[in-house]
Amino acid sequence: MKQIANLLFEARMLKDLARSGYAFLGSGKESIAEHSFITAFICFAMAKMDDDISCEKLVTMALIHDIAEARTGDFNYVEKKYSKVDEAKAVSHLIKHISFGNDIKNLIDEFNSGETKEAKLARDADQISLVLELKKLDDTGAKGLEKWFSDVLKRLETDMGKQMAQSIMETRWNEWWMNDGSE
Repeated sequence: MKQIANLLFEARMLKDLARSGYAFLGSGKESIAEHSFITAFICFAMAKMDDDISCEKLVTMALIHDIAEARTGDFNYVEKKYSKVDEAKAVSHLIKHISFGNDIKNLIDEFNSGETKEAKLARDADQISLVLELKKLDDTGAKGLEKWFSDVLKRLETDMGKQMAQSIMETRWNEWWMNDGSE
């Protein structure tokens, strides 16, 4: 159980680590854990919209897709131009004494390869998480988001991801609580 406690503390560390790209955006903030949560919830919704998708696999993939960042930090697109993250080494150290470690590694590898239906959806959910944040910032008056929106929306691969992002773009971030639910 000691190794499980260490794993849980490592995952908990993601609550304290900020996603670094917001510094370049100039507004907004989010921890890696907050990002992983909303990505997992997006995956849950995606899985419920398609019976051919393994909900457990998709949600789990989203929950752990950035777990290595507890060891490596969150390298944004600028930092990745100048430094190399050894995610494989971080994951190998993370799973070394965990009985289900290969499950973690396999899901991360599948996510990174982006070849399966679940991996493509999880990768889209990863981007849709950012679309949600950008849309809120846009709706609340942040400036200079056009290029960010353009770049993020281009990364979407699946029809479901593209449709979900389009609907987000057409919906105000606070619309859900501005009505009483009777509509």
